[in-house]
Amino acid sequence: MPRRRFVRFVLGSLAAIACNGAALAQRIDVVPDHADGQYAVGETITWRLNYNAEESGRPAPAELRYTLKRGGRTEIGSGVIQLDDGAAQWTATLDAPGALLAEFVAPGDDESKRLQAFGGAVVAPGEIGLSAGAPEDFEAFWIEQVERLAAIEPAARLEPKEAKRPGVGYWHVTLSGWGGTKIRGQLARPAAGDKFPAMFIPQWAGVYPLENQWVDDRADEGWLALNILAHDLPIDEPAEFYKQQKQGPLKDYWEIGVESRDESYFLRMYLSCVQAVRYLTSREDWDGETLVVMGASQGGQQTLVTAGLLSLMKEHATAIEAPELSAALALCPAGCDALGPRVGRAPGWPQWYYKTEGRDAATVHRAIRYFDAANFASHITCPLLVGVGHIDRVCPPEGIYAAVNQARGPVEIVPLPNGTHYNVRGSQEPYNRRTHGAWLPALVEGKPAPVGAAAVE
Repeated sequence: MPRRRFVRFVLGSLAAIACNGAALAQRIDVVPDHADGQYAVGETITWRLNYNAEESGRPAPAELRYTLKRGGRTEIGSGVIQLDDGAAQWTATLDAPGALLAEFVAPGDDESKRLQAFGGAVVAPGEIGLSAGAPEDFEAFWIEQVERLAAIEPAARLEPKEAKRPGVGYWHVTLSGWGGTKIRGQLARPAAGDKFPAMFIPQWAGVYPLENQWVDDRADEGWLALNILAHDLPIDEPAEFYKQQKQGPLKDYWEIGVESRDESYFLRMYLSCVQAVRYLTSREDWDGETLVVMGASQGGQQTLVTAGLLSLMKEHATAIEAPELSAALALCPAGCDALGPRVGRAPGWPQWYYKTEGRDAATVHRAIRYFDAANFASHITCPLLVGVGHIDRVCPPEGIYAAVNQARGPVEIVPLPNGTHYNVRGSQEPYNRRTHGAWLPALVEGKPAPVGAAAVE
């Protein structure tokens, strides 16, 4: 495994909050003594805990129960912490590379209203390895699928629509996709001008419509932006339509075909990314130079996959000519290190490892390796920006670090020491500042990605 040197940033103190009873308007702030939440093997990790009553006026609890887990899964400690006037310090260590997740809970009879908070830390992040590598025929399998996709022309159909921003052109797009399906999305670009840098935006998990602003805002910045839905669905139906899809044919879509690499729902999803990039870079209004892929969660998963597949396609000179990717940006990417439980590590969403009810577990675990984002990351050569939430329980940090450590190109990690899977109290803002304050402004001007060029204040 390559050793990865990460840029360490001054992030400032952030409140780590997770409270089941939001109506109580109280919280516990958990702050690590290292601003970036990163530590050396064997180094003492100290969390400062402070009770904040906010407007509730409730007194601080006298004690907290704690549970400490390695890799977000394996319990290595539990007990009780006494609070002194609502405050305490608590320490832990880890004697090997990995991540720690500490859960703190105030005692209470009503479980739904218990005060709860989390603290995270990552030890020797550049040395965290994968639970398992790619299957021996991983490359051959995916190159075969891409070559089969080559016979399917995108055959783009564009329908002009009204943009939400002045000076922006906006269209709904339909492409021909894998297995007779359609790829549905939206495209925007500046109304004035002839050639533009291109951005591809895959979507996070769920069943929902697309919003104009997700491409309009990028077009307003100068991008030719293409955003696709993960599903073969119209992109602008009423909410009830998506609710019915979510409860019907797309219920638990991430489990569809989980036991087969040929039937997995993610086979079409991943190949749709290739087809979308194929179309985007065939357009006459692309500048032929700058191409960026960017997404969060499931969109971050597809970002890693797209970047890895494009590199593989270049290596194997596929019939679909792979463009050079300028940069890939992924926030809390899903689908990393799918076999993590084998080494005591919580896997990221969609947690395929556990989707074995009524199925042969060995067959499932064999198939999901072909869709593990970590196995695509090992082929990424372009500059890569990744935001990692240290208390993210949807896409836990240990698997993400393990995946990103496989990348071959320059990597900038933005550690989010109090980052959940969502931007709770601005916990993801350090990543957003690097994305929108540094990387995208440079890339849209045709400049190289500013990997680790500046600290986040």
